Amino acid sequence: MFALRIVYAQGWYIICYALAIYLLNLFLAFLTPKFDPSLEQEMHRESMEEGITSEQETSEEFRPFIRRLPEFKFWFGATRATLISLVLTMFSITDVPVFWPILVLYFVILFTLTMRKQIQHMMKYRYLPFDLGKAKYGSK
Repeated sequence: MFALRIVYAQGWYIICYALAIYLLNLFLAFLTPKFDPSLEQEMHRESMEEGITSEQETSEEFRPFIRRLPEFKFWFGATRATLISLVLTMFSITDVPVFWPILVLYFVILFTLTMRKQIQHMMKYRYLPFDLGKAKYGSK
């Protein structure tokens, strides 16, 4: 509904840009683990240098992926932001004239750089925030 409002009214591009930036921020918080693996690795390295090791630190036990932003809060924040943006498009004072192709270009560049950094972090610390389905084992 919000996208249709923007397309048919041909305005409020700055509101659309702000919403896109906010949704990108929510998405990044959704993809990020609650406990940063880079900090945990650094703490583990420091404890190894001091000679302090525990049984838990040396074992490679399975730890589930816990998101920084839970899924419900992600969807709630996204819905709330979209509704607020929709309400803001009802007032002409919030229709700031801008050249929208530049905003699209800025967002594409920001999205590309941010997601590249996030994907590199995921690959470096080997965590996957999505469940790709039921585990499959060899057939009998």
